[in-house]
Amino acid sequence: MARRSDHSREEIKEMALIAAEKMILEKGLSGLSARKVAQAIGYTVGTLYLIFKNLDDLILHVNARTLDRLYQKMTADKPLPSDSQNALLQLAQTYISFADEESQRWKIVFEHHSEEEHTPNWYMERVTRMFTQVEKHLQALAPHKSAVEIKNAARAIWGGVHGICILAITGNLGVAGVESVDDLTQSLISNYLKGFTSN
Repeated sequence: MARRSDHSREEIKEMALIAAEKMILEKGLSGLSARKVAQAIGYTVGTLYLIFKNLDDLILHVNARTLDRLYQKMTADKPLPSDSQNALLQLAQTYISFADEESQRWKIVFEHHSEEEHTPNWYMERVTRMFTQVEKHLQALAPHKSAVEIKNAARAIWGGVHGICILAITGNLGVAGVESVDDLTQSLISNYLKGFTSN
């Protein structure tokens, strides 16, 4: 075992998160435990719990890194079109591509159910900033809508896009009678916006 002085707190945290991500990618949540992570980084479980409150907290931090990766994709892949409808379509396509390319990481974000009564603010900030990307384009398309309506619309669109991801990743698009993810996404965005902006 490494001595506690061998690495700083931040270094141990980074090592633990990298080890946890590797286990999740290889075996999913079922392959993850505090003991295995501690063993992988050469520290005791007690040292691990000086940094993370519990295994739930460790998984939340892993998922936060996934949300960071997704946010970077949404904001850095290529400039969004000035036309807000096309920008929303591009954001949706980025989300779907990420879910396809990093499916194991993406699935864990939704498979893990924390035992905490409230999701920590630092985690919710990561969720909120992604919805903000959608909300600003909805506001541009429907300036007459209230903040609550914009917020709800952003989450409704996300729910639809998320559903398309599930169908695509599980190989069930054919069961739904659809062949093209792009066509389905285009239909969802354009038809939702048609109704949302006209009322």
